[in-house]
Amino acid sequence: MVDRAAGCAFVTGGSRGIGASIVRALAAAGWPVAVGFASNREAAESVVSDVGASGGQAVAVACDLRDGAAIDRSFEGLEERFGRVAVLVNNAGVRADGLLVAMAEEEWRQVVDVNLTAAYHTSARALGPMVRARHGRIINVTSILAQQALPGAANYVAAKSGLAGLTRALAVEMAPKGITVNAVAPGLIRTDLTRDVGHFEDSAKRKVPMRRPGTIEEVAACVRFLASDDASYITGQTLTVDGGLAASAFSIT
Repeated sequence: MVDRAAGCAFVTGGSRGIGASIVRALAAAGWPVAVGFASNREAAESVVSDVGASGGQAVAVACDLRDGAAIDRSFEGLEERFGRVAVLVNNAGVRADGLLVAMAEEEWRQVVDVNLTAAYHTSARALGPMVRARHGRIINVTSILAQQALPGAANYVAAKSGLAGLTRALAVEMAPKGITVNAVAPGLIRTDLTRDVGHFEDSAKRKVPMRRPGTIEEVAACVRFLASDDASYITGQTLTVDGGLAASAFSIT
């Protein structure tokens, strides 16, 4: 279990889906967890309540990830309460799909700002206390689309590819300081957002070698591992959680 005096974990986009599962996993590991959210306070507070009912500690933190000053204020509040952010999980993400030829500049900027630039702001803000403590964990949630592509997702693919590159570059910079930086890349994962997609389950059965979609808990377990002392010699890596999809050359029928 974690020494709570060591600080807290901060999960951006922690109010639902993969993010909420990561919050629960880190809380179960002993971390006080900040549940970052943009607008849905009710969902964030529900996650906080779930963590408390299980004996953990969590707090909801409103944060506009497109606003560097708002990010600073969020960190200041967490530092006053917990000492420092010792584990940062850059999980928040948005999509605004469409072919590039018809994509509005705002659709490009929104996706890049939330999926990539926000990770620059949060990581830069977290690093000072991490360096002083000679310890820290930064875990970026990317996607298998950081290495592959789908039509109509150029902004998302570009942002996630950039986040994967940031993971490697920051890992090399921070390794001498005792700080690890890694990524988790989910594949086809069953979430509330995919539950109503009619072809989702069929696609997973046809294309994923394990013949099923992944679960949010399976992704969260990987984040929990990378945040732990057991992963102290792992940095600059991407742990792909996709049931073998990226390794497969052809669709399975």
